[in-house]
Amino acid sequence: MTSVRTASSSIRRSLLLGTCALLAAGGSWAQGEWPSGRIINWVVPYPAGGSTDVLGRALAQKLGGALGTNVIVDNRAGATGTIGAAYVAKAAPDGFTLLGTSIGPQAIAPHLMGKLPYDAIKGFAPVAIIGTIAHILVVGANQPFKNLAELLAAAKAQPGKLAFASGGSGTILQMQGELLKQQTGAQFIHVPYKGDTPALQDTLGEQVNFMFAPAAAALQHIQSGRLRALAVTSAARLKALPNVPTMGEAGMKDFVVEQWQAVFAPAGTPAPVISRLNREINTALQHADLVALGEKLGVTLVGGTPGQLGALQKSDSAKWAEVIRKGGIKAD
Repeated sequence: MTSVRTASSSIRRSLLLGTCALLAAGGSWAQGEWPSGRIINWVVPYPAGGSTDVLGRALAQKLGGALGTNVIVDNRAGATGTIGAAYVAKAAPDGFTLLGTSIGPQAIAPHLMGKLPYDAIKGFAPVAIIGTIAHILVVGANQPFKNLAELLAAAKAQPGKLAFASGGSGTILQMQGELLKQQTGAQFIHVPYKGDTPALQDTLGEQVNFMFAPAAAALQHIQSGRLRALAVTSAARLKALPNVPTMGEAGMKDFVVEQWQAVFAPAGTPAPVISRLNREINTALQHADLVALGEKLGVTLVGGTPGQLGALQKSDSAKWAEVIRKGGIKAD
């Protein structure tokens, strides 16, 4: 980090006045007082029961304990997570409304759904990365493909004949299939389902040829022999599948895709609040029970600074915007 070694007295006075104004605007969160027992609303833009919700609830409970208050999870599902995101973007920037979300509403949906009621980057203050989810390129056990090279060779020999499943149009699962098409020139048919589970079921039943499946959902079927894993999308091999290569090792050196979950606050939330939330979330992510829950859900807990989350969001937003543009992809 670079540091400012000198500053004029006028600049220092301006900074001091700005800080005082923030404190005056949110007296309830002043140092040593915030949040003073006031309930914090943790918005999950998905239905209850998914990994974002389950992990968010566990994290919210620990955050509440650390802050001496209650953190209530509020499920506001719909429109690929954008309804909940829009609600938080419009909330008061006082530290009492947070968004526990994923890559979809913050880096993919804005490029698919036309004009949204929020700006996915300018409308939020990044707080912390919760964790990342690796995906596995899988085929049914009776499919003839033993590795990625064989799958791609078959696709190029029969353009438009092989089909891949996803949990729906605009999902990160579809985006990976589209990225594979664009990087290799292979042509696949995309078959969207209403959720990851039915997509995985039809991959198991071999109604489709392959899919990029969340690691936690696919692992048991790989271990039972019902699915064959061709590659993982993470930068490193998965501990649970040490013999399965990464996409890079399989010949796709620029193919690293990890779905992420993260916490955001409304834009304009004071820096001291963001700092405190970030510190407490990072501490919570080190708890053994939360780490174990993450492993069960297929989420590798990460943490880090608000700046790291902001950089990740911008990078992924640009990446998927280009994939969507090149593929002419539209939301349902």
